[in-house]
Amino acid sequence: MTPWQQWVRRPQRLWIRRAFFQVHLWAGIGIGIYVVAISISGSALVFRHELTRSFSRKVVVMAYAGRRMSVDELAEQAQRAYPSYEVDNVREAATPDAPDYVVLELAHKRIERLFDPYTGADLGNAHSAVERILIWLADLHDNLLGGRTGRYVNGIGSCVVTVLALTGAILWWPGIKDWRRSTTVSWKAHFPRLNWDLHSAIGFWCWLFVMIWGISGVYFCFPALFGPGVHLFAGLFLSWIAQLHFGRFNTLTESLWTIFGLVPGISAVTGALMWWNRVLRKKFRRPYRQAERTGAANGADVKESNAVADATELTVGGNSSSRA
Repeated sequence: MTPWQQWVRRPQRLWIRRAFFQVHLWAGIGIGIYVVAISISGSALVFRHELTRSFSRKVVVMAYAGRRMSVDELAEQAQRAYPSYEVDNVREAATPDAPDYVVLELAHKRIERLFDPYTGADLGNAHSAVERILIWLADLHDNLLGGRTGRYVNGIGSCVVTVLALTGAILWWPGIKDWRRSTTVSWKAHFPRLNWDLHSAIGFWCWLFVMIWGISGVYFCFPALFGPGVHLFAGLFLSWIAQLHFGRFNTLTESLWTIFGLVPGISAVTGALMWWNRVLRKKFRRPYRQAERTGAANGADVKESNAVADATELTVGGNSSSRA
């Protein structure tokens, strides 16, 4: 049988497939938690623009007859309110009844406040609670909450996700006789088989999504890796790939992307459970089985000793009676 025939009929026996399996296994184990975090945060951010518009703070100030404070005056007012911070930016409102936006920084900490441009009063955080959650999720999804270093690590993670998608596509092929079986889920099967079916079927039907997210994630973090032809149309390409990354074409695609965005996380969880069922559980059970066998053997020895003792007593007792 040639290697091609073996690949078509029984790919599990090929050494190259076993090598890809090891790469897929350990890469998945290594970034499992990362994939789950990126998957959940990405799904939550698909409707970020709509949620921001709906839950943004809408503060109205009273437009007094007096003049508005200048940028310098408002900066001084903000500095007095937050003496340990430095004013980084002041953005004047576009309308007379809207507050001014002030950004203050302390080391690596940044706060954004709204100020009344007529009285200089602090009107609170510039963002609502929902907006702050979305900002935190965006920082987690883009930079892993670690600034430039986090963005670099995120780029490496995107490269690994792309490798997982490629190796997963190779490992998915079960052979010409069983490939249809690997596209479906047997919901009545025992949990290990059900878990395997989920991992295999989800990987088959959602493979293209995972590849798109992996490649686009690499571009967002490492744009220099892409050729000059891409950068020639960088603005258009960046806009297009951002839409593709989050599915921002229409409400239907955003809804689909929100659901399918959980696929990498589900794949990571099902893959970890497969590893547990096939490898770890056996290793953890082995000492208990040995202990049970040792206990059973000791119990058998004790029973045998008791039986010998009982037989001895009967023999001794019988001899005594005979002498009597």
